[in-house]
Amino acid sequence: MTTVAFNNNTTASVADWIKDRIKPEQIEKYLDDGRCFIDAEAIERALDANRKPDPKRVRDIVQKSLAIETLTPEETACLIHVDDPELLAEMRQAAQAVKIKVYDNRIVTFAPLYLGNLCVNNCAYCGFRSSNGSEHRRVLTLDEVRREIEVLAGQIGHKRLIVVYGEHPATDVQYIASTLQAIADVKVKTRRGWGQIRRCNVNAAPMSVEELAMLNEVGIGTFQVFQETYHRPTYERLHPQNTIKGNYLWRLYAMHRAMEAGIDDVGIAPLLGLYDWRFEVMALLYHAIELEAKFGIGPHTISFPRIEPAHNTPLTQNPGYAVGDEEFKKLVTVIRLAVPYTGMILTAREDAQLRREVLPLGCTQTDASSRIGIGGYADLIDGDQQGDRQQFLLGDTRSLDTVVRELAEAGCITSFCTAGYRCGRTGQKIMGLLRSGKEGQFCKLNAVITFREWLDDFGSPETIAVGEKVIAQEIEQVREKMPEIFDQFMRYYEKTQAGDRDLYF
Repeated sequence: MTTVAFNNNTTASVADWIKDRIKPEQIEKYLDDGRCFIDAEAIERALDANRKPDPKRVRDIVQKSLAIETLTPEETACLIHVDDPELLAEMRQAAQAVKIKVYDNRIVTFAPLYLGNLCVNNCAYCGFRSSNGSEHRRVLTLDEVRREIEVLAGQIGHKRLIVVYGEHPATDVQYIASTLQAIADVKVKTRRGWGQIRRCNVNAAPMSVEELAMLNEVGIGTFQVFQETYHRPTYERLHPQNTIKGNYLWRLYAMHRAMEAGIDDVGIAPLLGLYDWRFEVMALLYHAIELEAKFGIGPHTISFPRIEPAHNTPLTQNPGYAVGDEEFKKLVTVIRLAVPYTGMILTAREDAQLRREVLPLGCTQTDASSRIGIGGYADLIDGDQQGDRQQFLLGDTRSLDTVVRELAEAGCITSFCTAGYRCGRTGQKIMGLLRSGKEGQFCKLNAVITFREWLDDFGSPETIAVGEKVIAQEIEQVREKMPEIFDQFMRYYEKTQAGDRDLYF
């Protein structure tokens, strides 16, 4: 029997660990008369009934989005079927307007950090699947984690991460808690001040309420669990039933358990390409509506990763429901309009050109300088990829400096702010601010201060030159729109220029 060492050299059986993972009572309590909230038949009916959208109805629906109201499934199905170029252009303009209204012109950047690629599951599309014998397996020690952070926080300049863990006893909840603490403890001298990771979002396997309560006590940012596909027959075909991940409902209700455990900041997504994207977008909406109905809080972020090639994983070469670039732009637009309050994450799975085209359609977050090979920040050169050390191959490995400069040239400010989460502006507190449009204005202040800090500590001369223009533009907007707080804002800004760090409102 395979054994692994974890939790300070305690040895445990993988098979025994697997046996106790799923808690049926923590599924059944959330069901409605024994049924889950994904109504596949209703989704198909809505899609079928809205195949020929009326232009006036489309424009009325768009106006509802602009009022920052969540759309109904029927309204979303109507937008999904829009093919008229003029209407599509109006939808894209509205998506951008919704994003500006809710989040201003900020783009938040982050880096993914994979800490291990051991996994007990055997998902057909994943390079980390247990049957992939050509994968180089590794779990980072705490010292290795610290070395990764020294690069991320001290050389590149990231302030927030999405930390990714496989489902395995070697990366269990105790390991997650220990690595989060190790990440928080690293502080690195920079050009003018110091660098430190201030927010760790966590992408991990579904957990019990008790384990999630432990993570909430440790302190995490957004908790992500991606459903992969909401279409149950496809899910069951791709995830063997003798694995933890083979239980569709255990994964589907992961966010319910997180909310019950006190984690009120969650992120959801499908893996596009496993099933029809139209169904997946509708199911995302159902998930958002369910969370709003049960907990009063929708997802703080929605992601839309497309399946990418993975080492020794044939399914990724022909996934069956590949999403083309134009379809991808359309579904991003529809998601922004359907769930107008949510943050939207565009990742480096996509190539640089497509990211330039998709970001303006309502996205709020993106990664840069991304390396997803285990230990890749400390021991790989920029842009290097090693397929047998990572879950899939990236489409864009450009540096954070390059991405920040390009965003500035487009008139966007890169925000490195993590203040809201440390001040408790999460869950229901932030939802009201997002829906009213107040959050975007409030966060503008912290965006300017953190952008100033990053430029002084990490920016290249070329990026600083472009960034100064954006900062001047933002400061003038603060003067015009928030005169009552302008003097205090400028005091914080000037302190940051002088070398103070981590100031925020």
